[in-house]
Amino acid sequence: MAIAFKQETFRDDFSYRNSPGNIRRFPFPFDRDEYMYSVNMEPHVRGRADTVYENLIDVDEHYVAEMRDRALVLKEDPLRYQALPHMMSAQWDTLELLMEEQAAGYPDHFTLIRSGDQWRWINRPLGIDDSFTFGDASTLPCEPFEYITRQAQGDFCIVDQRDGNLWMDAGMVTTQADWSLDFDIGMNFMEWHGPVPLAHQIGVFDRALKFLLNLQQGKPTRRFNWTMTINPRLDTSPENYHKWGPDRTTVTPDNVGEKVHLRVELQSLWRLPRSNAILFVIRCYLMNMEELATVPKWARRFPRVLKTLPPELIDYKGLTRFRETTIDWFSKYDDGAPTSPGIYPD
Repeated sequence: MAIAFKQETFRDDFSYRNSPGNIRRFPFPFDRDEYMYSVNMEPHVRGRADTVYENLIDVDEHYVAEMRDRALVLKEDPLRYQALPHMMSAQWDTLELLMEEQAAGYPDHFTLIRSGDQWRWINRPLGIDDSFTFGDASTLPCEPFEYITRQAQGDFCIVDQRDGNLWMDAGMVTTQADWSLDFDIGMNFMEWHGPVPLAHQIGVFDRALKFLLNLQQGKPTRRFNWTMTINPRLDTSPENYHKWGPDRTTVTPDNVGEKVHLRVELQSLWRLPRSNAILFVIRCYLMNMEELATVPKWARRFPRVLKTLPPELIDYKGLTRFRETTIDWFSKYDDGAPTSPGIYPD
């Protein structure tokens, strides 16, 4: 089925909005009325129709606008894309995976035609029709990893496995929640997760690393992460903190519903076939509080989750200035009724 792509912005006038159908398919990350860090890995398999799990690489109504915003970020800061020289095989792995998944999931919009190593890629939403030789980077307008991740929603990191660890050796990162590819490139798994509070003490990352080192090809896995942001801004990088950091001071009881957004990352991890590296897909979804409140179950659950957060998480996620205001705003929606198990609307 063809997707109606929206013309919208994630900066300046912030015209981004979710349609009613897109609200219902939002990956609400809380399956109960409280939250704490956990490994929370599950197999990344296709799920129910009309959800973000219907296809393994999700494309939605914001695709064209997100790709335009990515191009703007890269024009301002080319270091949001980096790949170390030894990652070329993993670059081609990633191009193949993303082209296959987009073409299989959305044939109205993407077509991949292969004849040996001669490939043709058609991306109708972005007006791209390119023929190239698979494995020959000179036949593409840029490196293969950059080429395909300029055409896929979310951030993408390729981690190399060696010496019993994972190393951040390539990335396309323009929609991150306050971390820097330029800072993390070349770091290992424990180093780039160093700033996260509480999780180290309870052994979350030790278990996660052990799990990922044994990730098998053809058996991708996924997990949720989440935070909150003010305004529907995709680029909340440390490099641009001066643009988005002051937004946290602008929340009032009158504008909570429009300005405060739940920011959810659906993170999937894929073992790549030729390179044996792991592709880390970090797909960002945004929804403001007014949109969230249209789903009664979520409107009751979300403020309850906010009330249970430990102080360390409140500070780490940057919620201190507007958490209480957000909880108060939701009070008119929480009638005290129990919420049903699971993440889906009733």
